Amino acid sequence: MINVVDLFSGAGGLTFGFKKKIVRNRFVDKDIFNVIFANEFDSAAAEAFRLNFPDIPMLEEDISNLDKEYLDKMYLNLSNTDLIIGGPPCQSFSTVGKRQYDNRAKMYREYRRLLSILKPKMFVFENVLGLLTMKNDTGSPVIEDVVKSFEDLSDFDNDFGYIVHRKVLNSQHFGVPQGRERVFLVGIRKDLELKYDWEFPYIDENKKVVTVGEAISDLPSLANGAGTNKYQRKPETRYQYLMRDNQKILNNHINACYGERMLKIMEAVIPGEGRPYINKLVEEGKLSKELYLTSGYRNTYGRLWWDRPSTTITNNLSTPSSLRCIHPKQNRALTSREGARLQSFPDRFKFVGSKEKINSQIGNAVPPLLSISLANAIEDFFYKNFDL
Repeated sequence: MINVVDLFSGAGGLTFGFKKKIVRNRFVDKDIFNVIFANEFDSAAAEAFRLNFPDIPMLEEDISNLDKEYLDKMYLNLSNTDLIIGGPPCQSFSTVGKRQYDNRAKMYREYRRLLSILKPKMFVFENVLGLLTMKNDTGSPVIEDVVKSFEDLSDFDNDFGYIVHRKVLNSQHFGVPQGRERVFLVGIRKDLELKYDWEFPYIDENKKVVTVGEAISDLPSLANGAGTNKYQRKPETRYQYLMRDNQKILNNHINACYGERMLKIMEAVIPGEGRPYINKLVEEGKLSKELYLTSGYRNTYGRLWWDRPSTTITNNLSTPSSLRCIHPKQNRALTSREGARLQSFPDRFKFVGSKEKINSQIGNAVPPLLSISLANAIEDFFYKNFDL
């Protein structure tokens, strides 16, 4: 048994990979990992986690309050914590929008504080690609601060630190229909005697990627402002069979109600294009001047491709003026369920709250299929090095 703690858990994308495996293209339970507890501050995300993992204690609390005294009061058996997983808030590191070295950017310090208390053999720390280029208050790379902080925990009167391995993983290499690059730091405690070194999951560069069409073509078309909880066709691809998993009710498949101007913009944009394309059509007199877009990035108002993986799904996945999230064939943004599909959440996975809250739970998550590959590599590492 490998004992795990999930920090900054969100709705549970990472935990999913440690509790499930795929057998004959179906998700089944995996028992080798015992998640002792998860921690999440957002109430909607914490409730979603409880619904999907009812047997795992959820500590809905600001992580800064999780000290030894608090954890002792929870009567949790933390004496043999093998692994900590989690990804602190990433918005401050994101290359989209204003980058600030604020309190959210420093939440890795809370993560390492929990490392000093629980002393796991290993940790997995996930964050956005922007972590590699973000600068701290002195102009030095934040990534170096983060890595060095994990290598030495002597300021907590601990005589150990971690050997830190880093790698950028792209979700599309692990069966996720999305080109989503994330930084993964894996730490191994320096005082452990190992027979085998850590290796990240194998990446087959020649493996066929899953496209947007292969992921969502079975989901019903939606008129402006419409929604449905009924599947209207059977799954058509291997990926769709995996995601459907015999689910009978279609949840979170609701279209927004767009005004005439937005509908005209979405109708005009073609796959792979966005704001510059619309403005070019306006400048050429092919579209009305009222459709000219004065704000946004190159990928805003962007339409996805049908025959490629999606670009990165964000928590604004249902907002056309956000990064590329317009449906490849319909004049609307993605629904929450389509965003979940592109993140590889199965259709039976539950989300909680308003549409904005649900999309945050989806967009901020580690894709479950990537989590499964990571968990498999960690399981292999523990079997090779420790008596389980």
